[in-house]
Amino acid sequence: MNRQEKFGGTGAVRAGQEFDASVLEEWMRSHVEDFAGPVTVEQFKGGQSNPTYKLVTPRRSYVLRRKPPGKLLPGAHAVEREYRVLSALGKAGFPVAPVHGLCEDAAVIGTPFYMMDMVEGRIFWDSTLPDLSAAERPRYFDAMNEAIAGLHRLDYQAIGLGDYGKPGNYFGRQISRWSRQYREDMEAGRLDDMDWLADWLEQHIPEGDETSIVHGDFRADNMIWHPSEPRILAVLDWELSTLGHPLADFTYHLMMYHLPPHIIGGFKGVDLAALAIPPQDDYVAAYCERTGRSGIDNLPFYLAFNMFRFAAILHGIKGRMARGTAASPEAQSLVDTLPELAAIGRRTAQQG
Repeated sequence: MNRQEKFGGTGAVRAGQEFDASVLEEWMRSHVEDFAGPVTVEQFKGGQSNPTYKLVTPRRSYVLRRKPPGKLLPGAHAVEREYRVLSALGKAGFPVAPVHGLCEDAAVIGTPFYMMDMVEGRIFWDSTLPDLSAAERPRYFDAMNEAIAGLHRLDYQAIGLGDYGKPGNYFGRQISRWSRQYREDMEAGRLDDMDWLADWLEQHIPEGDETSIVHGDFRADNMIWHPSEPRILAVLDWELSTLGHPLADFTYHLMMYHLPPHIIGGFKGVDLAALAIPPQDDYVAAYCERTGRSGIDNLPFYLAFNMFRFAAILHGIKGRMARGTAASPEAQSLVDTLPELAAIGRRTAQQG
């Protein structure tokens, strides 16, 4: 089963994640302009953290993102933050789905949620973009490069996100946060490579600091594309967004060059030239030109940091599985990659 089959499309609402659609309709009548029911509720197959639903009405479709039910770690599943950043970015002209409202009253459907438009277009679940021709593919990669560079160039103060995170010491704070969450989630167990990475990263943070809005999970399958053009209509899944170091965000995106295809859409080992996928050096150079950089030093650190961070997220999914609150039936396939990802992260760090 490929990633499209695993994570694409919708199905019936999963057991334990149902809610009363009639109560939701009452909320929508008060908060969604031009709403007209009835609502039919489906659930997206993807969405490992926050359950995500398609709401079909006679006129149009919407998307609802909610906190999962059950016991949650402090600060996790912050749909309120997702709503805030989507609202600010939409007003700034960055490609995101238009939002309709945030509901923090758990009495409506059981947990807080927000609602946005259902943006119709293409999602590429395979990061090599196999549905495109070799002639088309470079323009799509360039569009991703342009989008993440554009995000990092935004004046976060000017668009009302000056307090969306803590400027400065991003790597120190992130390494501390993910190390703590990894170590505190006793139900998910331990890995020697994760322990090693947590210690190594803390001791090798590069000098210098910058701050921008960072997405936190910028990759091809978190974008909705125009049906026939190399144009991003909406960047999705802002749960991990904050104010942070732009190079952390860009090098997370760059992991696609370093991970195998079965780990978050990597394409290490494929023939890039045959597919007309730009080489990493060219992709980095395009980002640097767009953001006014001369290059990226300490690349192994940035990549190892992101591998550790994503491994810590998978570790958290493993813990939620143990507690019965994982949001997707495909969570196990992600968790199975955790040891391999941690090992790749350690080897990458040792190249620095």
